[in-house]
Amino acid sequence: MTEKNNSLEKKYEFAWDKYTKKDLVEVSALSERYKEFMSKCKTERECVTEFVTRAEKSGYKDLNDIIKGNLRVKPGDKVYANNKGKAVVMFHIGKESMDKGLNILGAHVDSPRLDLKQNPLYEDSDLALFKTHYYGGIKKYQWVTIPLAIHGVVVKKDGTVVNIVIGEDDNDPVLGISDILVHLAADQLEKKVAKAIEGEDLNLLIGSIPTSDQKSKNRVKTNMLNIFNEKYGITEEDFVSAELEVVPAGKARDYGIDRSLVMAYGQDDRVCSYTSFEAMLKLEKVDKTCITLLVDKEEIGSVGATGMHSKFFENTVAEVMNAIGDYSELKLRRVLSNSQMLSSDVSAAFDPNYPNVMEKRNTAYFGKGIVLNKYTGARGKNGCNDANPEFIAKLRGIFNSENITWQTSELGKVDQGGGGTIAYILAEYGMEVIDCGVALQNMHSPWEIASKADIYETLRAYSAFLTKA
Repeated sequence: MTEKNNSLEKKYEFAWDKYTKKDLVEVSALSERYKEFMSKCKTERECVTEFVTRAEKSGYKDLNDIIKGNLRVKPGDKVYANNKGKAVVMFHIGKESMDKGLNILGAHVDSPRLDLKQNPLYEDSDLALFKTHYYGGIKKYQWVTIPLAIHGVVVKKDGTVVNIVIGEDDNDPVLGISDILVHLAADQLEKKVAKAIEGEDLNLLIGSIPTSDQKSKNRVKTNMLNIFNEKYGITEEDFVSAELEVVPAGKARDYGIDRSLVMAYGQDDRVCSYTSFEAMLKLEKVDKTCITLLVDKEEIGSVGATGMHSKFFENTVAEVMNAIGDYSELKLRRVLSNSQMLSSDVSAAFDPNYPNVMEKRNTAYFGKGIVLNKYTGARGKNGCNDANPEFIAKLRGIFNSENITWQTSELGKVDQGGGGTIAYILAEYGMEVIDCGVALQNMHSPWEIASKADIYETLRAYSAFLTKA
């Protein structure tokens, strides 16, 4: 959104209208980098591994090495901390004391999916299948009859970690979950959508060839165990200590005949994670210390050791302050309470196929820039952060001065539903926080849609916030 001097009325404008040929080249280049990342990184582990690799190439140092070496951190230094391979936080140290506050971009790298159960493998009617348990909010019917892949790790009892990706290479097989044929679906079609596919029926078909040993009891399952052992060196018991995720198979792609959109799995919230990360790498000298915080478990309540509710972030800030030589418990409290954060998370884009769930004056639209959500929550703002107007005004000023296209939104009509982010968790420290990210169609579906213009404006907005807030 830009404000015209000759009008008192605010106008939501297309970002596309302002782009020069040079801008369009940058929009395209960013979308290509983003699609490459999204095609490669479909789990939180894969995201963190990729981010750490790229960060180290850009001069970031592992905080653990600094702690072990009893080394000092000074203005201009860049450090990161990796939380169990599933969350990461990056610091670019500014010249001002940290108790003046931090500029933080916070996003999450987990996405809705299916997880294999701990004892997943079984045989039924001469077919081998995996039992799954869905993770996060999904529409179960969207996950049947589409090509699926498995990404993740198996940790053997000796500690060896086996990385597994099945279904992404062009020469790989894909997997899938069956649905009943329409000819016999009379009973199913009478059910409500939420019950048409039950969670316990999301069983992944993985094979049908029996072992040559005709005396074996479960010949197809036995053959699958032989394949797993030959290729990965694992046994059935090893699945107990595995983290294997079932995700849509295939690459991120341009969407629309005009190639204006991106289709990819996991854009909630990796579109904001990726743009936050790129904004961090663009930093040069900064006054305030800048942070990009990418966490796990947001889709199931930000719980666990790698979720936002853990003490990882707070502890890491304390360690960085100590490495600077300026730590005390009181100063840590001041650092956090004086900070400001963009909760870098997605919003819902208006869909003309389903207009009744949105209130048109307070919804986001493709191509109209980064979205500010003053509050999320559900019905009566339950569970939301509800950002302060002073902070919103500050962001308006920054974005307008940088000619960044932006818009505001709610997550649907008041009584329709809602959602949550990590915003309220960071706000508990007393810092200023607002949800701020890219609008999506098909959110939480296997394939989500985003505008290339919005991705570009979001990167620009995150960069401006880090350097000017």
